[in-house]
Amino acid sequence: MTTMIESPVALRHGRDLVSPELFETLSAFCADEYGHELSMARRIMGEALAFLWVMGTTGKGDVMAPSTIVDPGWHTFALHSKEYAEWCDQQFGYFLHHAPNSKTRTKDLMLSMADEIRAAGFDVDQRMWAKAADCNSPACRGDGPCC
Repeated sequence: MTTMIESPVALRHGRDLVSPELFETLSAFCADEYGHELSMARRIMGEALAFLWVMGTTGKGDVMAPSTIVDPGWHTFALHSKEYAEWCDQQFGYFLHHAPNSKTRTKDLMLSMADEIRAAGFDVDQRMWAKAADCNSPACRGDGPCC
C-alpha cells in the first residue's frame, strides 16, 4: 500500500498582486506618511492589497471595510492614482473607489473581513484585523487605552 502525503496548499499573499517594485514603493510611502517602521508598512500593504482584491472581485464594497490599521494601505495605493487606476482596471475591469461609509468597524465586521480574505486563498495576518479596543494581548497594537 502506498501512502500519499498531501502537500500543503500555498496561500496567496497580497504583496504578490503588484510588482515587487511597486510593492516596495507603496510600502516606503506608507511608512513615511503614517510613521510606521518599514516592516509594519509592508504588513499593512500586503493586507490592504488582499482586501482590495477581495472587495473588487466580489463587488461587496458596500458591506466591506478595512480595519483601522489596514486603511492607510488603501489610502497609500489610491494616492498613487495612476498605478492604482491601472491595477483596478487589470484586476476588476473597473475603478474601485474609496468611498468611506458610516459603518462602524466592529469586531464582528473585522473578523468577517479576515474570513473573506482567507476564503479567497490569502494568508491573513489576523492581528491586522483586530480592534485594539478589544484589549486582548494578541490583537493589541499599542494604540488603545489599555494596551
